[in-house]
Amino acid sequence: MSAQELTIWSMALGAIAAVALGRLAEYALRPTISQLQGVGYHLAVFLLVFILSGVAARTAVPLEPRLLHALQVLAGPVCVGLSDLWIRGWLYAPQRDRLMAGVLQISGLLLPIAGVACLGLPLPLQLPIASAISLLGAAVTFWLTARAALRGDALAPVMAMGCLLTLPALWGLYGIAMDLTGDRLALQAAFALCAALSNGFTGFGLWRRDRLEQRARRGSDAAPQLDPVTHLHSGRSLVHNLVRAQRRRRRSGQDGAVLAIHVFNVEKMRAEAGTGAVNQVFVCLANRVQRQLGTVNVVGRYYEACFVALVESIPSRSWLRTLGLRLSESVRWPVEVTTRSGEAAELHVEAGIGLVHLSRRAAAVEDILADAERMAQAARTMPSHAAIRDPLTGQPVALEHARLDRRMRRNPNLLHAAS
Repeated sequence: MSAQELTIWSMALGAIAAVALGRLAEYALRPTISQLQGVGYHLAVFLLVFILSGVAARTAVPLEPRLLHALQVLAGPVCVGLSDLWIRGWLYAPQRDRLMAGVLQISGLLLPIAGVACLGLPLPLQLPIASAISLLGAAVTFWLTARAALRGDALAPVMAMGCLLTLPALWGLYGIAMDLTGDRLALQAAFALCAALSNGFTGFGLWRRDRLEQRARRGSDAAPQLDPVTHLHSGRSLVHNLVRAQRRRRRSGQDGAVLAIHVFNVEKMRAEAGTGAVNQVFVCLANRVQRQLGTVNVVGRYYEACFVALVESIPSRSWLRTLGLRLSESVRWPVEVTTRSGEAAELHVEAGIGLVHLSRRAAAVEDILADAERMAQAARTMPSHAAIRDPLTGQPVALEHARLDRRMRRNPNLLHAAS
């Protein structure tokens, strides 16, 4: 490695290290698992570039050649595999798409194993096979993040761009490790730039999602001092999101769901504690719904007593039961508020959850919303306080008793918002 090459890759490593140090400082201030994962990701990228670029061989205490070769073989598969496991959680893949969740989990587990297996191959084949495995894993990751972007994840395009830039970066790094690039400084500079930009785009996506998660967690069950209207999607915004989601689902064929959360005792709570306390309840409920669904899904206030959430992608119809029952339990917990007299009090929320399954067959947005509200109204008298339309009769049924494994019967007398 020449002095110019060492300078190029040292600059790239410096850019990666700067992002890692920023995340480390944020972790020191607000330690969370997601922050720690972000630090771990940037550290893994730093080590990948450090080992494959040749900088590791130019340190004051250079690594023994056989050890350095083994690390070069393992670096790509291990780094890409760990990234797949982290991105799987970042995309909420288990809650949104079985294919995405399964492929990322399998890739995350098999790639490191494949990297170790490469060490058993003849020496001339180890680096070429490891590079092919790494590039294949990175290509799959790019495909799945692009798939998530097409399904409405607002941050997935940023992650997809980072994954796309990973491909030339990996190709170039393994080319350097196998001494295929020669002394072409411009080519190495391009590879170094791709590595730094990939780390930057991916790091921004991780950081942004983490900030959204923290915002949802900060809205705790204690009395929040926020205006509920300014921190929620409006009715019009919800309708626009539903319309866009319907267009995307017609292209992708992915199932989804709309949930309506209707609060029945608004006036009773207002008379008991005041309008300010009711606003605190609304903000708290919105935060609870957001925490249950994840920040990847849209949550808004349709009108005063009704919240609506859009889950654009679900792994299966039966998963709606888990989602609805978990959400129903969460929103009915007591809410700590400050009453009009300045005293602390607990208000008990009477709420019903209505779910509408969004199938591959398109439905009018107004029918979907009306159906969700009807289910929420019917849920008031049900033990779980959660209801969904029975696929056979078209009538509201308690979610715990719903036959979600059956398909909707084609009956023109049923609501044409059928799922």
